[in-house]
Amino acid sequence: MKNFFTFLSILIISLTVYASFNDLIPSSEKSLDKYDFSVENALNHLEVISKKPHYTGSQYHEEVKNYLVDELNLLGLKTEIQNQVVLSSWGVGTNAANIIGTIEGANDGKSLVLLTHYDSRHHSSYGASDAGSGVATILEGLRAFLSNNKKPLNDIHVVFTDAEEIGLLGAQAFVKNHKLVDDIGLVLNFEARGSGGPSYMLIETNGKNGNLISEFKKASPQFPAANSLMYSVYKMLPNDTDLTVFREQADINGFNFAFIGDHFDYHTSLDTFDRLDRNTLLHQADYFMSMVNHFSKINLSELDSEKDYVYSNFPIIKFIYFSNSWIFSLLIFSIIFFLFIIYLGLAINKLSVQGILNGILALTISLFICLSFTIVLWKIISHFNPDYADMLHGFTYNGYYYITAFIFLNFFSLLAIYSPFFKNNSAIDLSIVPIGFWLILNVLISFYLKGAAFFLIPIYLALFNVILTYKLNFKSNNITLLWTIISLPLIYIFVPQLKLFPVGLGLNNLFITSFLLVLIFILLLPVFSNFTFKSHVKNLMLFTSIIFFVLAFINNDYDSENKKPNSILYYSDFDTKESHWLSYNNNIDVFTNQFFDEFNSDNSINFSSSSKYSTPFKQSSFADFVDIPTAEVQILKDTIIDSKRIIKLKIEPTRNINKIELTSDDSFVFDAISVQGVEYETNNSKIIVESGRFLSYYMALRDKQLIIDLNFSKDLLPNFNLIETSFDLMENDKFNLNPREDFMMPMPFVNTDAIVVSKKIAL
Repeated sequence: MKNFFTFLSILIISLTVYASFNDLIPSSEKSLDKYDFSVENALNHLEVISKKPHYTGSQYHEEVKNYLVDELNLLGLKTEIQNQVVLSSWGVGTNAANIIGTIEGANDGKSLVLLTHYDSRHHSSYGASDAGSGVATILEGLRAFLSNNKKPLNDIHVVFTDAEEIGLLGAQAFVKNHKLVDDIGLVLNFEARGSGGPSYMLIETNGKNGNLISEFKKASPQFPAANSLMYSVYKMLPNDTDLTVFREQADINGFNFAFIGDHFDYHTSLDTFDRLDRNTLLHQADYFMSMVNHFSKINLSELDSEKDYVYSNFPIIKFIYFSNSWIFSLLIFSIIFFLFIIYLGLAINKLSVQGILNGILALTISLFICLSFTIVLWKIISHFNPDYADMLHGFTYNGYYYITAFIFLNFFSLLAIYSPFFKNNSAIDLSIVPIGFWLILNVLISFYLKGAAFFLIPIYLALFNVILTYKLNFKSNNITLLWTIISLPLIYIFVPQLKLFPVGLGLNNLFITSFLLVLIFILLLPVFSNFTFKSHVKNLMLFTSIIFFVLAFINNDYDSENKKPNSILYYSDFDTKESHWLSYNNNIDVFTNQFFDEFNSDNSINFSSSSKYSTPFKQSSFADFVDIPTAEVQILKDTIIDSKRIIKLKIEPTRNINKIELTSDDSFVFDAISVQGVEYETNNSKIIVESGRFLSYYMALRDKQLIIDLNFSKDLLPNFNLIETSFDLMENDKFNLNPREDFMMPMPFVNTDAIVVSKKIAL
């Protein structure tokens, strides 16, 4: 009989784990039957959009823009292109081309914006997921929405922004310059940071989220994937979205719907039509249709709230929330409840002091062993796989195998640690300290991370379990089943997060998975303590862990489907006639070997180039000087008025340039700087230029020249470095380079496959 209860508990836990993942994302097109959304139509759009890389300034970017305008016109939208030069506060600019389409509503209230960007990451990403999936979802979603022939109450604006990938510039151009901004009540933004997995809902608001959450619930998405901790995790990532600009610069509320699975495809040449998870596209479609049908007909001026809500996925009802104002009350009551069960347990001889003290030892050993072992083992694995350092986002192609292997390894460790304690102590005794540990975490959460306050839910489940155990005086079999059933929300809520953190933050953060697994395990001690074949389960965990480590090892090589990233950049100083090969790679491979060897190394180069993860160059060597045409620099105006000197520069490229940068070896203070007639914004009355880069301008096809106006003290004698970058190194006929192997690709997040030429400008 005990074997049956053990098997039943394992079955229930396994089914709950399955449901916790399965409920996050649709698995069939049938889930969209009620909406008339055609996945085939969406994929047809996506295939066109992602046929080639279409970064800002590329030829195919222009073709994608024209295609999207035509498709919006076919849908009957009033369409315009907003051409706007924009310059961010950190000195990055371009001539953005936003695409805006409008559906007029029946009322005069606040409007709804459907937002995503249509540019891909320069220079090799096909942008199928990021964010072609968002564009395709909006185009087909609008067709399905309009097919009902019902006029929305609110105006609906489609905004396909340009230049998101180079600094959210299109969104800034729209928010700062477009007349529609003042009438916007809500933004729905569709994004991606990978090519698969569930799409998570993330709220962005400067106020409180109460009304946003309650309306999200009313919209009834079939697969809500959200909890209030996710926004905190999102803010830990080294990026924002276009929606951030709407929130920060226009105080407009919004929802992000973004997926992060298969993170290894992010910003790479593998972000293709074929690799986008179709179920992920279904999930975005489910969000789109439910949100548009709801928010197109409610008053969007009433979304501000006086309350903040904590929210989370939950079994059966899918989504729950409660007010932040409850947090301290729930916490205080849980502490009182906790102290009461200890007092009651000791009074009725259900608890022993020695057993509780042994629980402290068991938990301490568990945390130390699991966390330290995970950290040390991953460092060892990384040491023997130095190529992992060249995957800058930190998530390897075999990363899912590693996550699974470490989960089972930690599970084995926990069973091994607690096995001797189970023999000499009751599981209820051993559970008291874990509940107390969860309480300590929640005290910290209540002060520093209120979005994680749903961590209170497992405490109440555990306390309720203890009281029932006291009251019902169950036999061990019944206790096992009782704790299993009541703990289902704990498993349902927290198990998906074992995968979420290392995928989103990189495998260096596997220790977070280990910590969360310990948290889950210690609240299920009465379940595991009563397993009849604990040693078999423990051995199974170890065996399974080994299997997944072996699978990770077997799948460690690169191939045409899982490509090795590498980088090369040709840098030339026009004034000194010196040239260098530069690479961000830690390790030389058969491609980069043609540029670097131990006899040709040069560590003196101090040229810096932008990298999303602040990655420095790791390899450098001398290169033959190649005469690359440089831009013509002309001073159109040089005037002194009172104590100020006013200069107008014209920089006219003589080759196909993608980016122009200005850097300085010294620090300067300017009164004003403008680029293409747009002023450099600053929070101060002066513009302080530190040594290093102070301007990066990405050339659009419309830009034939760059006009820069400078206003500074006449006593200042600034000298600049003009740096021109083109993404055509591998195609340039002045270089005879061996191409990459089929299992290689350009490294994402950095300038690569580029020709960079620098020369001095003295004023």
